Formats: sequence, structure tokens, C-alpha cells
Amino acid sequence: MKCRPTRLFLLLGVILQAQARAASAPYPTMAPLDRYLIPDRDVEIALARSAAPKSISDSAEVLVLGRGGYEVAVKGANGFTCLVERSWSSGIDDPNFWNPNLRGPLCLNAPATRSYLPITIEKTKLILTGKSKAEMSDAIKSAFENKTLPAIEPGAMCYMLSKDGYLDDRARHWHPHLMFFVPLTEAKAWGADMPGSPLLAAEDAADRLTIFMVPVAKWSDGTPDSAH
Repeated sequence: MKCRPTRLFLLLGVILQAQARAASAPYPTMAPLDRYLIPDRDVEIALARSAAPKSISDSAEVLVLGRGGYEVAVKGANGFTCLVERSWSSGIDDPNFWNPNLRGPLCLNAPATRSYLPITIEKTKLILTGKSKAEMSDAIKSAFENKTLPAIEPGAMCYMLSKDGYLDDRARHWHPHLMFFVPLTEAKAWGADMPGSPLLAAEDAADRLTIFMVPVAKWSDGTPDSAH
């Protein structure tokens, strides 16, 4: 009988730890697929195009997400590709990896279309065929090793100027910004993340790239970023 309080405390400790883990991981598993889809195709096309000024996005190819992966909704003529990324384009350890609310509109230039977009396409295919995060990560690693996924090309970049995006539960649409993709490198080599530097960086070892971000003053429709 004397051991019961100790066991009770241990049980309470396990429960509290589980609750803490759940609180820190609000999206522990994939939601039903319908929650990641945008039912109205025209709405998704418009959201994708909102990532860049009309002078770019009006002639860009546009992809939309279907049940089998991304599909071409509008043929392009200027080398750019616009789409709305979903949560699994986040880093493997990102708490938003399974967040069904995430919508990341971006317009990729031609080098990024050839070398960054295939990563997004492949991740999406793996997730929609039922792969787990770990299985997806292993498959992407193998694809890079086998050179079935290309290395990032010089000059690869994208526009993320949509005020209607939803990048996570805290930042929402964050700030309008440009992103530059380079092979994995140290942020300090570009002076990123240093006091007074306008340049931010995110290293993604799994995708073998570093993303440099430059916030800008206006959204794609020309209105100012009030928080800039």
C-alpha cells in the first residue's frame, strides 16, 4: 500500500509530460486531406498569383494542389511558376509540418522552377501517397544522393509578397519578402542575421540549401506593409 502514492506521482508525471508534448506539438499528425485542399480552383490560382506583382504573375505558370499532387492549372510564358505551398514544405522538425491551415503562396523564377520546385513536388507526392515524415525525409535524402533531385541552380529565387498567405499560427502572413536559394552555406558569409542587416537566413540541411530572405516594403498589390 505504501508504494501507491509514489506510483500515483509517477503516473501524474507521465501525464503532465504527455500534455506538455502535445501543447508544444499542436499538429502531431496529418489531418484529413480535404483540410489541405482549396475546393475552389480559381481561388487557389488567385492566391498563388498574389505572391508576385501582376507584371510577373499574370504570365507565370500556375500550379494547384489536387489529390494526386500539384497540377498545372494555367500554362505560363515567362519562366516563372506560382503555387501555394502546404505545411509539409516546412522543415521536418517544424511544429507546423502538419498544420492544415498553412498556405504559402510563392512565385519562383526559372532557375528555382528547375531546381527548387522539384523538391516541393517530390515531398508532396510522398506525403499524398501516405508516407510518414521520417519516410519522406529518407526518400528526399536518397533522391539527392542518387541525383534524381537537382542541386539548386545559381540565381534561384522567389517572390513571397502575398498579404493573403498563412505561414504559421503566430506570424500569419509575416512580411512581404524575397527569397534567394543557394547551396547550403553559412549565413554569416552573406552577413545575414547580423545586427543592422536586412538579410535573414534559414539553413535547411535536409534540402541541401540555405534560404536568404529580404523583407520589402510593399505587398504584391502595391499596398504598404503596415508592420514594415
